[in-house]
Order: sequence, then structure tokens, then C-alpha cells
Amino acid sequence: MTDSPPSGKDTQAARRAPARRPTMKDIAQRAGVSESAVSFALNDRPGVSEITRDRVRRVAEQLGWRPSTAARALSGEGAATVGLVVARPAATLGVDSFFLQLISGIQEVLAERQLGLLFQVVEDVAAECAVYRRWWAEHRVDGVLVVDPRTDDPRPGLLDELGLPGVVIGGLADTHPNLSQVRADDTGAMAAVVGRLYELGHRSVVHIAGLDSLAHTDRRIRSLRAEAARHGLTQVRSVTTDYSDTEGAAVTRRVLGARAAPTALVYDNDVMAAAGAAVVAGLGLSVPRDVSIVSWEDSVLCRMVHPWLTALSRDTIAFGRLAARELTALLDGGAARSVPMPLPRLIERESTAPPPPLTGA
Repeated sequence: MTDSPPSGKDTQAARRAPARRPTMKDIAQRAGVSESAVSFALNDRPGVSEITRDRVRRVAEQLGWRPSTAARALSGEGAATVGLVVARPAATLGVDSFFLQLISGIQEVLAERQLGLLFQVVEDVAAECAVYRRWWAEHRVDGVLVVDPRTDDPRPGLLDELGLPGVVIGGLADTHPNLSQVRADDTGAMAAVVGRLYELGHRSVVHIAGLDSLAHTDRRIRSLRAEAARHGLTQVRSVTTDYSDTEGAAVTRRVLGARAAPTALVYDNDVMAAAGAAVVAGLGLSVPRDVSIVSWEDSVLCRMVHPWLTALSRDTIAFGRLAARELTALLDGGAARSVPMPLPRLIERESTAPPPPLTGA
């Protein structure tokens, strides 16, 4: 008597059954060693010979074995995950090329180390601190990447208190025992922009800045004031915004409608710069004949408007890679340190030129 063929229902059930994950027991049986030897070999612990360690690792690779992050957390070996919280309105992140490129660079390094990235957007810094406390209590992350340092920032002190390793992207005013810093030279970059506009003949400049609570906004504003004083410029100022195209356009319209309109505008991101260029055209003015425009961030957007925008260019993906490498170094037991990023390069395009001649000149 022969067995009857499986029914269609049985075949579908078998097809839906998930593949069983390989375990340490499977590796031990295939390698011909004990489960404890497998554990020692895969966790780089003494107790097995190098020959056995190599054999176990080869078998683990062949079987496609990966450590369980839940088991690692319960055993105190870590979560194999790092965290990134952004305390900004979600609507402004969707058009911000900086964060997209930064995360791309971060993810490259984490993928090499087989680390996960836990990402969350919150409304403010208080909510961000609450996330850190929850992640720490639940053993969700091994360390964090901190963006948008504030002028009065509670996060470094909290991470010190929790003992949670982190890397601050942008730089703080002081050092912290568990935190490395990847510093951007906002002061030098603003000095380069003001110096070039001064060389072109501009004496009236408005800096359309980002959030006034951010440390890098504060550094740029201070640098603008210092460079204005050094060059003897009295018609130079900063106006803060929320980084959005809406506010960037509104401020542009307001400052160009003033009696003493500026001859140059410096925007803190590419989105506001592009919106500002559209406002200039809508007012019947011309870039750069009537007003020059500089974008702090360079992106494809700066080359999609007419004329192409002069911009500060930096390798934001490399910025993300460096921050992630500094964090993995901390997780490997390295000491916290401060690392500078190269000074951004000013790429001059068609949006900057000498200012128009004074009326009656």
C-alpha cells in the first residue's frame, strides 16, 4: 500500500512554515564539540584552542547563525543596537538632506559591525531624555548618537549619569567622561563665507539661521558678529527660523522689503536657500544681480534651482561614518575623545557676485 500524496492544504501549510533558526546546539553537533565550547568560541572567550575556535566559526558561518540580541541583553553582553533620537518637528526632517546623508554614513559602519540602528523622532529635548532613560532601563541600546547639541543641553549630564556611551555630532562646549565628540567648525566656515562676501564688495548681509537653541546656530551667529566687527560692517545680522522652507521664504520676503535691504543672504540650509531664491524671483528681483545667495549645506537642490546656488560643501556621509566609528570605539572599550571634521569648502556658483552699484553712483 502506498502513501497518498499530500493534500493541497498540507502542501500550503508546509510552504508557510518558517525556517528554523540555527542554534548553538546545531553548531556543536556539526563541529563535533560541546555547546559550551561553541559559546566560548563565538564569544571570544578563553577555554578552547584556536583550531576549535576557527572550526566553530566556520560552521556557524555555513549554517547562517547569528547571535540573538534578546539573549545578549539578558546575559549582559549588550543589545547589538545603537540609538539615534532627533528632537525636531518631523515635517522639517522630510526635506532636510543633511540627516538623510548623515544616517547613510552611520548605517554603513553599523552594517559592517552587524549593529542595528534604533531611530526615533520626538518633539523636544525633554522627550528625548525620557527615551534615553527608557532605552537604558530596558537594555535596548548599547550606546547613542546625539545630534543638534544645545546651548544649554541636559543630555550629556543625563548620559553621564546613566553611564550610557555616546557620541555628540556637532560638538559641545565641554567634555564628558562617556561621550566622544565629532566637531564641526561652524566658526571657521562662517568666517570663510563673510570673508568672501566682503571681498566681492558686500557690506549688508543677513544670515537666515536655524533654531536659536542649537549650539551650532549660536556659533554661526557669534562668528558672523565677530567677522562683521573685524571688517567694520554695521549692516550685518542674523534672523532665526525653524529651518523650514516656509519660514525661510517669509524671512526673505521681510528683509528684502525693508528700507535698507541686504545685498547678500546666507541661509543655514539648502531648503531655505532654494525657497529664498524663489521669493527673490517672485519680487521681480534677480539673483545675483540684486542679491547674492549662499547656502550653508550643499546638495542636489542647490543645482536644481536657477541660478545654481553657491554653497558650503562638506562630506556629510563621511561625518556619519566618523561618528559611528567613534561610537563603536567606545563600545569596544576605547576612551572618549574629541575629533574635528575638516572645514567645509565654499563652492562658488552663479548665485554670488559683486553687489549692485549704489543708486546715484
